[in-house]
Amino acid sequence: MIFFYPAEIPACIINLIMERAVYRIIDANFNRAREAVRVIEEYCRFGLNSAALSERAKKLRHELSACLNELDVGQLLSSRDTIGDVGVGKTVDKQLERSDLKSCFTAGCKRLTEALRTLTEMTSALGGQNRSIAKILEKLRFEAYALEKDIVLFSEPAEKFKHVGLYVIISSNLPADIIWLTQRCVAGGADCIQLRAKDINDDTLCAVAVEFVKVCKAAGVLSIINNRIDVAVAAGADGVHLGQNDLSIELARKLQLAPLIIGNSTHSLEQLHSACEVNPTYVSLGPVFDTVTKPTAKPVGLDYVRQATKYLTDTGIANVAIGGITADNVEEVLRAGAGMIAVCSAVTRVEDPMTACRTLKEKISVLRK
Repeated sequence: MIFFYPAEIPACIINLIMERAVYRIIDANFNRAREAVRVIEEYCRFGLNSAALSERAKKLRHELSACLNELDVGQLLSSRDTIGDVGVGKTVDKQLERSDLKSCFTAGCKRLTEALRTLTEMTSALGGQNRSIAKILEKLRFEAYALEKDIVLFSEPAEKFKHVGLYVIISSNLPADIIWLTQRCVAGGADCIQLRAKDINDDTLCAVAVEFVKVCKAAGVLSIINNRIDVAVAAGADGVHLGQNDLSIELARKLQLAPLIIGNSTHSLEQLHSACEVNPTYVSLGPVFDTVTKPTAKPVGLDYVRQATKYLTDTGIANVAIGGITADNVEEVLRAGAGMIAVCSAVTRVEDPMTACRTLKEKISVLRK
């Protein structure tokens, strides 16, 4: 039998072949993007315990699915050729090796944005009304970039901070006292120390902050600067604590050079709700009791600790109880649900700060087991 082949394949056949190829690419990248965003969603849900970030990832996933449903689903599935795909089975070294959950999240983010870029170009290539779908996919790509950034800015500081049990606040304007107290508290087992120097010249504050951070880092203790994001960044501190009348958390994040631990003071459920909207690393709850550090502040009591910790359950945001806490009442504060304990006078205004820290740390460690 003799076969006759046309000298040239008709243009309409070429167009059909190319269109089928485009649909194959769209189908493959839709699956890739959907799988990737699911990894991101689960990381936020189970790794960070953040309902807000998990919801953003879920929303993106649903918008992606709705967008692709505007295409001819039958044509997408008909174009799929898993057996005939030359890319199936092709791997590169360490392609599927992941050292931990975070590396799975990072890989998922890269796959998602790559797939969304490809989907944008391919749907645009189909022409006609599909170009409107391409615009939506492009918007989703930039949303994915923003989501990745927000997750990293929240997750990295949260990972550092979750090991804190005893948080000490050094409230002093005397450089020598600040450094001596820092050294004693470090020796006593403090997990995190905040420098609060309200009435000190900026040049002196910066110099003291640099030395303060150096002492903390050498001991593996987290260093926090009260109020001053500029000083925290310049001194290389691990974070900054912001009060209700300080710079906003959003502005503080714009000034950070790397993900910083960001704490926020709250004294009521209303303030707590507002703080949670911008995802700080932690919120302080207090003052729980009367405190000599802030004698005019009205105590919020243990009820606020109970209510706040319940509200924070699915946010991934840590909580630190503060205000009038001592070795004598720390147990009842922890039993009220406090995740961490912050103290000032109980440690910094006693004869032996190191021993005071050790006593508190031991009680916290026992009750948190």
